[in-house]
Amino acid sequence: MINVLFAAKAERWPEYEAPLKAAFKAADLIVDLRMDFPPEEVDYIVYAPNSPVQDFSPYTRCKAVLNLWAGVENVVGNTTLTMPLARMVDPGMTQGMMEWVVGHVMRHHLGMDRNILGQNGDWTAHVPPLAQDRRVTILGLGELGSTCAQALAQLGFDVTGWSRSPKNLSDVTCLSGEAGLTEALSRADILVLLLPKTAATENLLNAERLARMPQGAMIVNPGRGPLIDDDALLAALDRGQIAHATLDVFRIEPLPLDHPYWAHPKVTVTPHIASETRVKTASQVIAENVQRGESGLPFLHLVDRSAGY
Repeated sequence: MINVLFAAKAERWPEYEAPLKAAFKAADLIVDLRMDFPPEEVDYIVYAPNSPVQDFSPYTRCKAVLNLWAGVENVVGNTTLTMPLARMVDPGMTQGMMEWVVGHVMRHHLGMDRNILGQNGDWTAHVPPLAQDRRVTILGLGELGSTCAQALAQLGFDVTGWSRSPKNLSDVTCLSGEAGLTEALSRADILVLLLPKTAATENLLNAERLARMPQGAMIVNPGRGPLIDDDALLAALDRGQIAHATLDVFRIEPLPLDHPYWAHPKVTVTPHIASETRVKTASQVIAENVQRGESGLPFLHLVDRSAGY
């Protein structure tokens, strides 16, 4: 019997119990899945960083902590977590993120807000460029960023991707390093942020880097709120350097009602809905990692503690 602790907020248990049990059964795993094991009896922890479990030292036989979220910034620095940590790479989440990003890139590319919000009798024709003449830059070429970059390239956009280490994607100009970041920003008619939150990426989009973007560029951020220096972005919006920002993630969530983003005419706020972990597909990912652990195979999607993701 494999003992698996579900360590997340209690309200998630009814959502995950049946799909996880079904996924374990489909993987031919005999699992006791509960929320209340004695720590020394736990083999695996299915984990959300907002769980009451914050001290991992009593879980002496635990083989791995399997995160339910793509982001691990709230757990990766926990010094009591000495066992392997796997982040969630969920096909459903990836598909959902790709759909959201493509939708908002197309919205800005076609200038759809002008007509949707401008029902005031204005019959001024405006013709957007074709996708091949619009430059889109993706910062972050992990699972989510790579999928979004290739989807946009398939639609005909001129896509540049930037990552900390060199990558190679078909139909995407891949850049890396500080010089690569400068070039990627200079090519960003539309900029999509899909980097993780680390010490190196906080405030990455500051006043200096915003100024390197083309005049009238647009920003789409479904990644992490702290990637952007909020004051610098507001200033860039006010002077017209940035034409619009669609923001799904913020330093404080829910976004406070008095935050200037809510009332700014050049900002679209969405309530952290770009993509969520999909319970069914996430359960299958977790079951596969438990199966690999029991078979002595390497775990999938292991976190690089030194990099922070």
